[in-house]
Amino acid sequence: MTPSGLQQVSTQVLSQSQVLALVSELATPESRPAINAGTGIRFFYRFNDKQWLIQQDEDPSLTRILIRRWVDRDATGTPTAGADGTTIRSRATDTPSGPFTSEDEARAALEKLLRIQVSRGAADLHLRVGEPPIFRLGGDLLRLENHVPLTNEMVGSMMRAVMPEKNRAEFDEQWDTDFAHEIEGVSRFRVNVLRDRHGTAAVIRTIATTTVTVEDMGISPEVQALCHLTKGLVLVTGPTGSGKSTTLCALVDYINRTRSDHIITIEDPIEFVHQSKKCLITQRQVGAHTQSFKSALRAALREDPDIILVGELRDLETIAIALETAETGHLVFGTLHTSTAASTINRIVDQFPADRQDQIRIMLAESLKGVISQTLCKKVGGGRVAAREILLVNKAVSTLIREGKTVQIPNIIQTQKKLGMETLNDALLGLVKSKTIEPEEAYVKAVEKKDMSSRLRLLGHNIDAVAGEE
Repeated sequence: MTPSGLQQVSTQVLSQSQVLALVSELATPESRPAINAGTGIRFFYRFNDKQWLIQQDEDPSLTRILIRRWVDRDATGTPTAGADGTTIRSRATDTPSGPFTSEDEARAALEKLLRIQVSRGAADLHLRVGEPPIFRLGGDLLRLENHVPLTNEMVGSMMRAVMPEKNRAEFDEQWDTDFAHEIEGVSRFRVNVLRDRHGTAAVIRTIATTTVTVEDMGISPEVQALCHLTKGLVLVTGPTGSGKSTTLCALVDYINRTRSDHIITIEDPIEFVHQSKKCLITQRQVGAHTQSFKSALRAALREDPDIILVGELRDLETIAIALETAETGHLVFGTLHTSTAASTINRIVDQFPADRQDQIRIMLAESLKGVISQTLCKKVGGGRVAAREILLVNKAVSTLIREGKTVQIPNIIQTQKKLGMETLNDALLGLVKSKTIEPEEAYVKAVEKKDMSSRLRLLGHNIDAVAGEE
């Protein structure tokens, strides 16, 4: 069973590589590092409205994959996990009975939830007052059944048990904070703690313990070629939770394997941990190793960098320094929360006062080398896949940027497919044609919905139910 339907399997004995290749057809992005390593494979897959556990046999002498319907039972025979698409069932031992008596107890309770998160293959864990823990699995939110609703004291205690001292002070003063947490041998996590109308809340995202590769991510050779540049600005954009950090991780890993340079990353917080391979890698976390993105970026110029990754281009000054750095012989990677290549350019220009915008357009026209705008889509059968709009800046695009005619950029992308460019709608339609995503999902994720609607109808897809809601 694959996302495209049932697939015939040979009756001959399969080699290890063949077994892993078959499993990779079903795999989520989070499980691919384990598949590449050939050990510790465990993830969930939805098929025919049922959930299946795909897990590697513990016997190290062979590569055997066990696939079974996910209905686990506790000692009393009560189901502890199911495939109803709305809940993840918990054992009694997963459920604290009340307020914690110590910080160690609160930390243990949180880490038990995080282990469930990793074992289920969930991307995020939401903690909210008045709700049980909620996991995002395959794009859907699933409540942990049989778990008592969390109280403000429980959420606050769990968060403070893992929160660095600096972040405690920041949370007390500003009422939200970001930091990273790691359970050795399990995973790293990106944590955001906030306050809402009910009290303390948190969102905790799983970060793969191993770096992902451009091969895992399906990144095109044309985008990989951007990693060989010696100077310029490359932007990865998209809404929150669209996988920007994962794509940047893959690009940094590719550089680390193919070049002999000094890479400096400036992040908040550090997500993927890179080990130096051919490159020397320096990773700095805002708040822990530097005061701000702009101060770290300014200091980086005195630290003999070749490539600089800026986790987020948050403000005018950071953007200005990044542009200057890209112009003066360094390759700079950064992220923005924009949905298309054209809107990315407009967002950068609009950050500046009107009297500086012409100068910024000239700087962008000279330094911008590529924009990868991506969004995550729900896959048929479970999991998620990225659809990417790709803009590679050539002379024609530079001219449009310089003259402020960004509205014409989609036309350039459309007519320059042979160079590796692709519009978001084309990427989404490609996923529909390969039966990787449903037509309705493509329509929902499209920015240019009128164009997407007409093109889906030409392919014979009826999306009236979804289009009518827009």
